[in-house]
Amino acid sequence: MEQQVKGLLSVGVDVEVLYFDRKREGPFVYYRMTRRIDEAMARFKPQLTHVMYGGVMADKVTAHARSTPVVVTFHGSDLLGENLSGMARKLLSHYGVRCSWRAARRAAGVVVVAPHMERTLPEYVDRRKVRVIPCGIDLERFKPMDPAKCRRKLGWAPETFHVLFPANSGDPVKRPWLAQAAIQGMKEQGAAVELHLLSGVPYCDVPFWINASDALILTSLHEGSPTVVKEALACGVPVVSVEVGDVAERISGIEGCHLARPEPGDLALKLREVRKRNRRIECQKAMQALSIGSVAEKLKDFYGELLRGPVA
Repeated sequence: MEQQVKGLLSVGVDVEVLYFDRKREGPFVYYRMTRRIDEAMARFKPQLTHVMYGGVMADKVTAHARSTPVVVTFHGSDLLGENLSGMARKLLSHYGVRCSWRAARRAAGVVVVAPHMERTLPEYVDRRKVRVIPCGIDLERFKPMDPAKCRRKLGWAPETFHVLFPANSGDPVKRPWLAQAAIQGMKEQGAAVELHLLSGVPYCDVPFWINASDALILTSLHEGSPTVVKEALACGVPVVSVEVGDVAERISGIEGCHLARPEPGDLALKLREVRKRNRRIECQKAMQALSIGSVAEKLKDFYGELLRGPVA
């Protein structure tokens, strides 16, 4: 979200951020948010309100903020749900998706970050107000760097094949056991390989982790448009992924990137091909269309459409 705000500011959009800290205040923060919305609108007097995630927050804002057109961006699990452990968490996920559907119906404009997500919207949501706009990448931050220097900075072994897994290992949707099994299969065949979990890493350090890696592996059950894949491509790091989200579109035609079946053996095979090739990928020019500035221009154009009246 920080990068998207940065992009909007760069193209001349004045932005006021209203942040609801669910981690600190708990889920009831959403039920106490209307007063803060009213205060922020009275102070800032926006022409348009953009809710940056679906679920309960989007449901509440679209129901309450009637004085401006409201845009909602859906990123993934807010429309796709989550395969979480425990009945209570599954029910919460299902409730969040229902809230997203209501928000999408009420919103003046809807943004989804990948084409397949549009198909998950209910039929009653007018497709004329839906746009596919992926999140942009800061290409000044995410760019090719010297892998050896990055490994020394992080204390990684210089001769090991390093694979980056972008998720908390406890998230069942990310299927970490698939990545771990693929790495174990490579080790059993004698490869010096290590799996690194990109979890809890300060954002300023993420470019070093990506550039220190030889490959990024993605094994998720579902995704929207995973930002880390675009960040890896911008850094020139090969991607090995199951077919999920918009990854197939992102890596199409890029030599050194691979789609794999969700099986440890096929994932390990594709990682071995990356290791054998032993080169960075070349797609920096293609990534320009996903720069935060380019994406911000698309959002700004959509805002303009909505401010001129209902989209048709």
